[in-house]
Amino acid sequence: MANGLTMDLAASSESLALMSVLGVTVRFGGILALDAIEFDVARGQICGLIGPNGAGKTTLFNCMNRLYHYQSGDILFEGQSIKGTPTHQVARLGMGRTFQNLAIFRSMPVRDNVLVGAHSRSFCGFLSSALRLPRVQAEERRLRERADEIMDYLGLSPFRDRLVGDLPFGTQKRVELGRALAADPKLLMLDEPAAGLNHEELDALAQLIRDLRDRLKITVLLVEHHMSLVMGVSDHIVVLNFGRKIAEGPPGLIQSHPDVIEAYLGAQSARTAHTQAADPRPAALDYGTGGSHGQVA
Repeated sequence: MANGLTMDLAASSESLALMSVLGVTVRFGGILALDAIEFDVARGQICGLIGPNGAGKTTLFNCMNRLYHYQSGDILFEGQSIKGTPTHQVARLGMGRTFQNLAIFRSMPVRDNVLVGAHSRSFCGFLSSALRLPRVQAEERRLRERADEIMDYLGLSPFRDRLVGDLPFGTQKRVELGRALAADPKLLMLDEPAAGLNHEELDALAQLIRDLRDRLKITVLLVEHHMSLVMGVSDHIVVLNFGRKIAEGPPGLIQSHPDVIEAYLGAQSARTAHTQAADPRPAALDYGTGGSHGQVA
């Protein structure tokens, strides 16, 4: 009986969403930035979070990281509310993040930037560090080895001693990702990782995102404007517009959803796409892989 109960509890724990957004509402003065947003991010999933500019995507990310406070609703991580979690403790919970605008230490070498991300996994206190106790040295060695593994994984090893500010933009984005991975996240939140990348770099990014999920077992929440990337890698997509959730589901459903088409392309295009969707011959909407359809501002 006890063994059966233990197995049931373990299965129940595994079935819980890694993150649940429960009616989150955010107001900035008289502006309603998020209006009762609700969705789950399942364990082992690549979840896309999309919407036109100003839809509230980054605002929601900032709520998840405790950079913003939400007026009502809640966010659960592994079934526990994060509402009372101090901002500096979020990474220790198991959430890592990259930013829409690069947030890196440009005057520091690549290796040191990656090591900054491991700070949340450092458990030696101030006194131990000041006295340089043996356990401090062992921990520093462990974190340096972890940073080296991450740099090898991301192809950053040749640049480990280079100042980040001297590197190309695409390489800088990998450094920021490396810093997020150094915190050993269970959930990796990527805020427009494709911005500024060329087609070759976009293909490599798509492969990397899948590998993070498949090989490293990291759940990914992806905010991105590049539709071909989102549709190509996501298992599940949530769509926001003017702070409200307007659609949710697998990529095939989202791609032909009239409310999503209207949000991006306007009411007339939505009606045209809906008419086409009733005709089995043409596709409902082709977001494309490049040009004006592949990149939605």
